[in-house]
Amino acid sequence: MAAHEILIADDHPLFRSALHQALTLGLGSGVRLVEAASIAELESRLAEKGDWDLVLLDLNMPGAYGFSGLVLLRGQYPQVPVVMISAQEEAAVVARSREFGASGFIPKSSPLEVIQHAVRAVLDGDEWWPVLSDTAVSVSAEAKAASAGLASLTPQQFRVLTMVCEGLLNKQIAYELSVSEATVKAHVTAIFRKLGVRTRTQAALLLQQMESIPAN
Repeated sequence: MAAHEILIADDHPLFRSALHQALTLGLGSGVRLVEAASIAELESRLAEKGDWDLVLLDLNMPGAYGFSGLVLLRGQYPQVPVVMISAQEEAAVVARSREFGASGFIPKSSPLEVIQHAVRAVLDGDEWWPVLSDTAVSVSAEAKAASAGLASLTPQQFRVLTMVCEGLLNKQIAYELSVSEATVKAHVTAIFRKLGVRTRTQAALLLQQMESIPAN
């Protein structure tokens, strides 16, 4: 049987190291673990190889707005299961993880045995969710629409969108991505069409729908 191959996407080196240790102990020395410290790194790993057995994704990663990283992964790599890992353990965060297509949610406060059990469950084809109060939490229609639009973006369009939301001009984005300004304009046009927006401000507001805690 081939060893499991797992991507650990988290921007905290200490937590990546702890996860690495927990999974090596829990799954045996045959497991292959590769780390990514940002959404850009994660995307490059997935571009190189699209058949990972599992991605463990920190909720608040550089290059993502809350759940936008999860939505992007589910849209581009639907065959790869994603388990969210976060220090934000509220029922609303867990509910949104489920709604946006995660296969599980592991609170960062979990003991190593729980992390190992959760990962094994998902690798076996199940889901794994923490036991929480039965509070009903719904995801707004706006957030669902935002999720559907974001899931249709390519990784490069997603990068352009995050830069637009950070206030960069087209020529600045072109410089950052080493492409022509005309290419950036074409990306922005396609992004607006896919998201159903007409302005940069509307695009930024839509991306904010993916923030981890929904506004009351």
